[in-house]
Amino acid sequence: MSDFSRRKFMKMAGVTLAGIGLTGISDLVSGCGDQQAKKEGNSVSAKAVAETGDKSRVYFTKHIDADHLIQLYEKVNAEIRGKVAIKLHTGEPHGPNILPRDMVQTFQAQIPNSTIIEANVAYGGARSNTARHRETLSVNGWTFCPVDIIDEDGDVNFPVNGGFHLNEVAMGSHLPEYDSLVVLTHFKGHAMGGFGGSLKNIAIGCASGKVGKRQVHGLVDYGKWVTGGLFMELMADSGKAICDHFGKQITFLNVLRRMSVDCDCAGTSAAEPVIPDIGMLASTDILAIDQASVDMVYNLEDSRKRDLIERIESREGLRQLTAMKELGMGNSQYELISVD
Repeated sequence: MSDFSRRKFMKMAGVTLAGIGLTGISDLVSGCGDQQAKKEGNSVSAKAVAETGDKSRVYFTKHIDADHLIQLYEKVNAEIRGKVAIKLHTGEPHGPNILPRDMVQTFQAQIPNSTIIEANVAYGGARSNTARHRETLSVNGWTFCPVDIIDEDGDVNFPVNGGFHLNEVAMGSHLPEYDSLVVLTHFKGHAMGGFGGSLKNIAIGCASGKVGKRQVHGLVDYGKWVTGGLFMELMADSGKAICDHFGKQITFLNVLRRMSVDCDCAGTSAAEPVIPDIGMLASTDILAIDQASVDMVYNLEDSRKRDLIERIESREGLRQLTAMKELGMGNSQYELISVD
């Protein structure tokens, strides 16, 4: 099957799925009880501890800068050791919404033995092969540390234990060379996934361009780019393979900044963000952090959130969360702890 061009990919992904009703927001937001961030350092009553139960911890700051990113990371990095991969979306050329390079540079510099990792894409364009991808990395300023294009030398199969559809997913062959994985995610909308959080960052982002991404997008088993709930389940399968591989030596940070309805893969054609920036989150639980990020969007008292919510719901994006829960990838119930 011939490669889709990036233009065709984005055009196809942009078609709103028909027949999907909008579920009430109260039924969708299930993560953080009263959504009131608890100020860290305050005494917590026995009753509050009992009510928290086995909720996962998600740390939050309203500030989006390197100092606060490092502060969040220090709350969740206890198991990070050895050779460390930092997975982030480095973006199409001149992408206006990618994470600030200066912030990432300062963050990366304080993680010993760390390397940014990326993988080539399944569609055509500026990141479709390693040579062009490296040119794009240079254009976008990702030159301050090594960047490992993990599928440069092919791929390796990661098993999917108890997945919905996949038994294995082809990841970039360099990925097993790392002991730990730090998932640094620009949380935003996504043309096919509804939203792109930590799950999307690893499930698609670590899969090899020639094989793995085609598996996750359904091209291998279904012969077409799948959408809706099926696509969310395929992403969950892929994400589970990565989480199982790294075990406790994986942690997640979501940056809720310049949240366009489009992914950073849209490059300069991405819609201008209208929803206000919210802040940053950190957790060792992939489901909890993506659930908390979605909850924050829904609970924002600003009408400008509607475009992003419509994008999430029209693509059945919330299925990402329930799929991760069904696969036992984390806890949708969380305690939100402010570090401000």
